[in-house]
Amino acid sequence: MPSNRIRMKKNVGEFTIVSNSALNNTNYHICLQSDIGLPDIAPGQFTNVDIPNNKDIFLRRPFSFFDVDYEKKTVSLLVKILGRGSKSLTELKVGSKLNLVYPLGRGFTIPDKNDKVLAVGGGSGVAPILQLAKTAGSSPGQMHIAIGARSAEDHISIADYLQFAQFYFTTEDGSLGEKGFVTDHPIFHDLTQYNRIYACGPLPMMKAIAARAKEAEIFCEVSLENLMACGFGVCLCCIEPTVKGNLCVCTDGPVFNIKDLKW
Repeated sequence: MPSNRIRMKKNVGEFTIVSNSALNNTNYHICLQSDIGLPDIAPGQFTNVDIPNNKDIFLRRPFSFFDVDYEKKTVSLLVKILGRGSKSLTELKVGSKLNLVYPLGRGFTIPDKNDKVLAVGGGSGVAPILQLAKTAGSSPGQMHIAIGARSAEDHISIADYLQFAQFYFTTEDGSLGEKGFVTDHPIFHDLTQYNRIYACGPLPMMKAIAARAKEAEIFCEVSLENLMACGFGVCLCCIEPTVKGNLCVCTDGPVFNIKDLKW
C-alpha cells in the first residue's frame, strides 16, 4: 500500500496513451502506460502533464491521479474539459506520448479499516476521492461517498468502486439523487457517525464541509485546487495562507488538514 503524507521522489517520464474515452459530455478517462515500474502514488497526489503539439500552451497542466495499476504500470487521469489544454489532451490518439512529472504533492492520510469515513467529491474532485476508496480497501459499511454534479449527465460511472463504498448522489437540477448541492444531502444532517471526513471539489463546497467538520470536531482533510503552474513550489502561484504561514499548495498540499487552514 502506498505511503501517506510523505514527500516522495519526483519522476519525469514518457507515458503512452493506451485509452482515451469520453465518460460524458465534458469528462474523459485517459489511461497511460509507463515502460518502467511505477513509484508509490498516494491518493490526492497529482501529476503535471506537458501538453504536446501546442505551441500556444507553455505550462504543464496538473491532474489528480484517478487510478493506479502497479502491475500493468498504468495511471489514469480524469480530464474535465475546462480550456485549451484539457481539450487538447482529450483529442490525443491511442499510442500518443505524454510527458509527466510525478508524483507531486502530499496525499490523503489513509483511513484505518475500523474508521467510519465520509468522502465528498465535486466536479473533477471525484478522481482522488475514488482513488482513496480503492487504496483504503474499505467496505460500503465503513466508507460513504457523496458526489455532487450539475446534472445526471455530469456524473461518471462508479461501478468499479461499489465494493469499496456506499454512494450518495446529488444534482443541481434533481435529475439524479437528491436535488441541490452535495452539502444539501440528508447525509450531512448528522455527521456524528463519522470519525474521518475527506473532500475535494469546488472551494465553496470544501469550506462548507470544513465548517461542519469543525463544529462536529471530526478529523477532516481537503484537497485544494489552487492554480498550480510549476508543481515544485517555485512560481508561488498556488500560495495558501495557513496557521503555519503561507504555504505552496503544490508541495505542502494539495491535501491539508482543515485545522491548518485559515478558513
